[in-house]
Amino acid sequence: MRSALEHQYVPKATSSQSGGGVEPVSNELLRSTAVTALIIGISGGSGSGKTRLARELAQSIGEDRVSILPFDCYYKDLGHLSLEERNQVNFDHPDSLDVECFAHHLEGLRKGMDIAFPIYDFSNHRRVDDLAILPAREIIIAEGILLFAFPELMEKFDFTIFRQCSEETRFARRLERDTVERERSPDSVTEQFKTSVAPMHDLYVEPTAALADRVVQESEDLDMVVAELSHEVRSIRV
Repeated sequence: MRSALEHQYVPKATSSQSGGGVEPVSNELLRSTAVTALIIGISGGSGSGKTRLARELAQSIGEDRVSILPFDCYYKDLGHLSLEERNQVNFDHPDSLDVECFAHHLEGLRKGMDIAFPIYDFSNHRRVDDLAILPAREIIIAEGILLFAFPELMEKFDFTIFRQCSEETRFARRLERDTVERERSPDSVTEQFKTSVAPMHDLYVEPTAALADRVVQESEDLDMVVAELSHEVRSIRV
């Protein structure tokens, strides 16, 4: 059995597409469960620790009961642009994300259907040729920076969490991640943070903390937070 953190990969050629969104690969790869999924949304700034929170919450609840869907896999495919043009795109603005496809997939997961979601290559700013299968489970955790910036997504969440974190900490984490995992230069990461990440955070991300059912502060003990949230989710599920 795959955990909440593992995915099965399939060739993109077997999928059908409409309106720029990725549809489930085929009827054979869909399955219906008897349970309507509970959907949890976790948001926060880049480097705030929302992905870690999502993973630890999934482990606490039980990975056989949870699937995690990352919003940052749903950046629009920019393969039609040159690499130079792609590098000029503001990826911290809501317009950079395929919210229609993401909402479609959330609805499928709620109804107990496996989905095939896109895989994004951050070094080249485009989707790769494969899709990943995310199994339907009784609890879905959606996580992403701009997750709460879209009213059409907010209405799909049964419980929402915002991970609060200082700008200094978020920048330090992003600098380490992007230079190591995405092979970017420190100067380019710093420039992007100053010119788009921080301004877009102030404009589109930070205000959505007020929409969350629970705001997790940077100073809080994560183990205690996870235990609390795990109990909260179980009570909602029951």
